[in-house]
Amino acid sequence: MSLGPPMSREGAEYALRARADERDRISGDLLDLEAHTTYQLLKGASLSGPTQTRWAAAQGALATLWALYDTYRGVLRDAEQVKGPRGRLGAEQLATLTELLSGRSVVLKAAAKPVEERSLLPQPDERLTLDETVARMDAAFQQATDVLTEIDAVWSAALPRLDAADAELRAVGDLRRQLGETLDLTRTETDLKRMRAAVLEDPLGSAPPEHELERVTRLLASTRTDLERALQVSQEYGRRREELVAALDRVRAAESEARVAHGTVVVKIALPPQAQPRSKVDALASELDALDAAPGTWLDRAGRLTALEQGVQQAAQQAQATAKALLGLLGRRDELRGLLGACQAMAVRKGLAEDPSVTELYERARLLLWSAPCDLTKAAQAVDLYQRAIHGGGR
Repeated sequence: MSLGPPMSREGAEYALRARADERDRISGDLLDLEAHTTYQLLKGASLSGPTQTRWAAAQGALATLWALYDTYRGVLRDAEQVKGPRGRLGAEQLATLTELLSGRSVVLKAAAKPVEERSLLPQPDERLTLDETVARMDAAFQQATDVLTEIDAVWSAALPRLDAADAELRAVGDLRRQLGETLDLTRTETDLKRMRAAVLEDPLGSAPPEHELERVTRLLASTRTDLERALQVSQEYGRRREELVAALDRVRAAESEARVAHGTVVVKIALPPQAQPRSKVDALASELDALDAAPGTWLDRAGRLTALEQGVQQAAQQAQATAKALLGLLGRRDELRGLLGACQAMAVRKGLAEDPSVTELYERARLLLWSAPCDLTKAAQAVDLYQRAIHGGGR
């Protein structure tokens, strides 16, 4: 290939400065690549699958890049020596600089091939210009950084979560030992090790462990919460037991009020058999005694204690609600009595007080409301019929 006329002195000096800047920039990029955390990890990693295949290809490209870069630097070094410190360049020096900076001055030695691919004929070396060399180096650089970027994305997403899960597993193990629990964490530990090995060895070929890791993370978080609650129960058991005893006394009092209310109401209001208040306090007290005598672990006791506390609270609330509902029936009867009286006054104003049919409805409602025990359902229906009759069949 003809290079044309030699460069001018100014052109040669400018081209040499531009190439020197280019060399320094490439050198910085290569140093940054080698210092990259993922690159350092990959250098000593045991890879497999698609990751191993692609990283091996990237390493081959990088080996070619370094070989090209060494030759590229050598050409620039030769050019700098030709220029030297002289203020003026002769025709011979300019011709040499033109050949080095614009010609095919970079020689890439023919790569050694496996014996089955060789020929007895000499393999020609490849000659490249500096521009072609830089383009070839950039392609190799991009191939390597593309793989690094993909691997780094997987590792950046998965490894911090795996680290957090491992930390959670250690915390759960510490709590387990502190409580003396016989909790088996072998499967969880095995799952985390397997997921980490898959991510480290073949990040580009293994499926992201998102769903499985989420499952393990939730399991560890739930287990840790249970153990922390058990530890808290072990430290607070005496106080919480005393509070339970006091709460049971409140349940007894509430249930007693419910029974009194039932006794008061049942003689005045007709009640179904299921309205009889049923006591839960004896069963709850038995559960507390069983909890004291239980040989189980604190993890088991914590759940039972919490359930018992909730049961005692619900029993007290239910007894109070039952007493209130029973006494409310008396209020409902009195409300219906008042409504019946108001309707009778309206019947008088409308001149219906002497109407036989209206009077009959009134007497039936009055009889139901002043009978003991009073059937509230029938009484309410009777009052409603009387009220409708006064209003002409409509409310």
